[in-house]
This record gives sequence, structure tokens and C-alpha cells, in this order.
Amino acid sequence: MENTLEKVQNYYGKVLSSSKDLKTSACTAAGRPHAEIRKVFCSIPNEIKDKFYGCGSPIPLGIAGRRVLDLGSGSGRDCYVASAMVGESGFVTGIDMTDEQLQVSKEHVDAFCSKRGFPAPNMKFVKGYIEYLDKAGIEDESQDLVISNCVVNLSPDKPRVIREAYRVLAPGGEMYFSDVYCDRRLPEEVQKHEVLWGECISGAMYVNDFEAEARRVGFVDARILSVSPIEINDRELQLVLGEAKFYSVTYRLFKLPDLLEPNQTTGSMLSTRGPSRA
Repeated sequence: MENTLEKVQNYYGKVLSSSKDLKTSACTAAGRPHAEIRKVFCSIPNEIKDKFYGCGSPIPLGIAGRRVLDLGSGSGRDCYVASAMVGESGFVTGIDMTDEQLQVSKEHVDAFCSKRGFPAPNMKFVKGYIEYLDKAGIEDESQDLVISNCVVNLSPDKPRVIREAYRVLAPGGEMYFSDVYCDRRLPEEVQKHEVLWGECISGAMYVNDFEAEARRVGFVDARILSVSPIEINDRELQLVLGEAKFYSVTYRLFKLPDLLEPNQTTGSMLSTRGPSRA
């Protein structure tokens, strides 16, 4: 596990200098975000946006006053957006293991919050591993919303990440995140490909395996909000991957421990789903 995490740290901290260095669209396969979020983008420093490698826009509207945790926050772009959305009564925490990314994300916090008129910064960034949120000081049921953007696939222990997200969410909270998924289970030789791992491809979960794991942890009513195909333009990487197809998928998962049945809904829980599964 440590060897895998070190490779990811090196890839995102030293190999990549901006999103232009990526060899696939996996880390940039984002659909057009809501106009309110695009407006916030304009106020975020370019350095943060240039060094961000997300594959979606996993930030819901209507989160004023909420406590938000971003798993693998990278340069911090989504945290800055969430900071604006939760306002001065909310709080955003970003956790990342890469020093270079943390340095970028921390640099602009005070100025960004001050420009929005907040009496004090409403976000912070901590160093740590998304598999061990407890070691980073993230307590049980301390968050209303957990977000993540093209990061879970990079973890060598995805079930633990999902369990940790469930642990830190308060009852009624949700995990709202974008990541890379595959239409099949990948062979071991693909999973060990260093470049494809860093590009968010080798670690992509088979979508059915992910949903089964989420149910085992306790999440209910997994909803797909968006699906975007990922392009593999590098010929050498195409040959390694064969016929496997990859997609950027945005999921919404709910922590509702008092729900009697997995698909039971209340007046506030609509049963609609997003686009068809990949």
C-alpha cells in the first residue's frame, strides 16, 4: 500500500506540473458545472485551477451552513468552491497526502475568504490519507457532506475509503463524488501499470463492484447523476487496455441508518436517478 501511495504522490507532486501533462482525459473529463459554480470558478486563483486534476464537479447546490470534507483535495479547487457555497456559517476541510498540492491549496485561503467578506477563513487543509481519516483528526459523524473528485480510484484500499467516508458522515449526510469506473474488472497487469494508475485508469473500479461495496458499508440508494466517456488517446496505452471502456461517473450516496429497507423513500427522498449506467 505504501509503495502505491508513494507513486501517486510522486506523479501528482513532481511528474505533473499542470493538467496539460495528462495522457488521458480521465482526470479532466468534467461536464459543464452549474452556473453558480462556474461563477465561483472565476474568483479562484489560476494556480489552483491549473494544478487541479478532477473528473467532474461533485458539489451540490443548497449547502449553506454545512460541514464539508473533500477527500484528496489536491490543489483545493473544489474546497474553494465549497467554501463559497457553505458561506461563513459552514466549514470545509480538505485532506491530501501530497505536500506540493497542499502548499498550493493553503496559499490563497485567507485572501479568498476575505474577498468574500467572511470574518474568518471557513476552510482548512490537512495532510493525511483518505484511508485513515481518524489519524488526520476527522471524528465520527462530524461531516454533513463528503465530496471527492477523481481520487478514490487512486487508493490501494478502496473499501476502507468508503468505510471511512461513512464513519465521518453524520446521519442524514451524503457522499457526493465523481470518479473513474470501468465496464469490467481489469486484469492484474493493467492494475500494476504505473502511468495508467497515475492517470486514474488502472485503479478504476468495476461499477457493479463499487455499488455492492457501498451497500455493504451501509450507504443506501446510490444514484448516478452523470456519466461521461473517457478518451484514451495514447496509442501505447490503448494497446495495454484492450477493449475496456472507462467513464467518469458522479454518484450520490446517502447515510440513512434508520431506513428500514434499502430502497425505502420518504417525502424528501425522490426515487429518480440520473442517466443510465455505463
